[in-house]
Amino acid sequence: MRSESAALLQPSVSEGAVPVAPPPRAERLHALAAREFDVLIIGGGVVGAGSARDAALRGLRVALVEREDFASGTSSRSSRLIHGGLRYLEHGHLGLVFESSIERQRLLRLAPHLVRPLAFVWPVYAGARVPRWKLNAGLMLYDALALFRNVKGYRRLNVPQLKEAEPGLRTDGLKGGARYYDAATDDARLTLANALGASAAGAVVVNHASVQRLVMEDGKARGAVVRDAVSGQELTVRARAIVNATGPWSDEVRRLESTGASGATVRGSKGVHLAVPRERLGNRDALTVLSPVDGRVMFILPAGPFAIIGTTETSTHAHPAEVRASEADVTYLLNSANAFFPEAHLTREDVVSAWAGIRPLVARGYHGGDSDAGSASREHAIDVSPSGVLAISGGKLTTFRVMARDVVNAVERHLGLAHRKPVTEFLPLPGGDIADLDAELESARQETGDAATAVHFVQAYGSAWRHVWALTRAQGALARPLAAGLPYRCAEVAWGVSHELVLTLSDVLTRRLKVAFETRDQGRQAARVAASVMAPLLGWDAAEQERQLAAYDADVQRVFGVDPAET
Repeated sequence: MRSESAALLQPSVSEGAVPVAPPPRAERLHALAAREFDVLIIGGGVVGAGSARDAALRGLRVALVEREDFASGTSSRSSRLIHGGLRYLEHGHLGLVFESSIERQRLLRLAPHLVRPLAFVWPVYAGARVPRWKLNAGLMLYDALALFRNVKGYRRLNVPQLKEAEPGLRTDGLKGGARYYDAATDDARLTLANALGASAAGAVVVNHASVQRLVMEDGKARGAVVRDAVSGQELTVRARAIVNATGPWSDEVRRLESTGASGATVRGSKGVHLAVPRERLGNRDALTVLSPVDGRVMFILPAGPFAIIGTTETSTHAHPAEVRASEADVTYLLNSANAFFPEAHLTREDVVSAWAGIRPLVARGYHGGDSDAGSASREHAIDVSPSGVLAISGGKLTTFRVMARDVVNAVERHLGLAHRKPVTEFLPLPGGDIADLDAELESARQETGDAATAVHFVQAYGSAWRHVWALTRAQGALARPLAAGLPYRCAEVAWGVSHELVLTLSDVLTRRLKVAFETRDQGRQAARVAASVMAPLLGWDAAEQERQLAAYDADVQRVFGVDPAET
């Protein structure tokens, strides 16, 4: 049934070849057990997926396994920014800002559909912790560390210019400010693009496959026993090197080693975001503000018809799979936003969704306390355990490619291989081979007949958008919207199954698309529509559809539920 249905999903378009779909799951699972790999990467977040792509492009035999789905943890719960890290200047992390600024420019070039320029306004008020002179000095240094190659240089703004830029801003005590530039991204799709790029380069890439235990020989890790979540089958994957790229779960993987690993190498910093209707705030661009509650830097970001408010930064001992926003977090963010947009009067009822992620910061030298979380460095570190497992921790979304490069460099040293220069420095990510983004958007507007749909399709799929849209012509039912008022179509669900390794409703509604983030029921109604598309492609009968819907309901409650108190 799957093969016949999948054949119907091959679009017919006149421009460009259809992107190559990953091999069928059964074939990939067989390959995991049938060969020895140079490296097994555990963890399908942006660093693990980026490492798999880099390693495969260097000619290594690569396996990548992820317990849930690509970007199902921290990599789908970020501020969705690719940025130099202006606030890190305050803590003296100049090297990180320089590296981040270079990577921002690189990603704008290599993934223009996924990484887009974003203008920020930073208003300064009387008595602010960062006065105008300090902000201007910092932004001048920020541009210098980007080698003056940012989208545009920063510009000082006086009070009338600020009022014109953001009419809803509070004017009481307003002294001026500035406009500067960073970039926005879709964090989950950026991760997916790396996973698909790894597969296209020859890596065996499998989601919903959890490591049960490591295979130890003479005190060294030589592989892992992996359990397929779909069939329950366990298989042994053998590899000459193993990389632990599980972020907040790193210490759990360390405990699988038989070397008596103890103590934390990664500590959790919880970041919470809210989505509210953008019309309630009326912000035109992104804003960087200092919360009047505690003075920390936070953002108000445009996301289509929504505004994202975030983030908090507090130390947490919550399990990475169970971390959620609390009512205290929601109150903090709403009060902070209302302080700058006094006419908004945001209340709890305005919150469309709330979510939390854990930043996996390096634990070395950490002695606790919430204040340390904000000032901790985002530098990354690679450690090698006594059993030879390489673990990557720390870092940030913007520098994932550098982290992946360093991981693969360490793998080459571990295997005694000659160093090969990574081609990820100049090779576009899948979908990024776009000569003129504006022309592509105009073509999509003409083809889809709707500006919002055109923007979504081009930004999500890049140069492959025509192939996804062609499914709506091949099967009229696939043109149906998934959720009223949003640009997502049923064709994307079908494409997700055939070309993007989708296995569950959460895969498609939370990560391939943002339906769960952008609907008040977190996509529960859309889930029934999506399930009707997925069922014939994945062989679900009526009972299995109901099980999948129940699993989705539980999953969105786990991710988007709000705790009554801190955990």
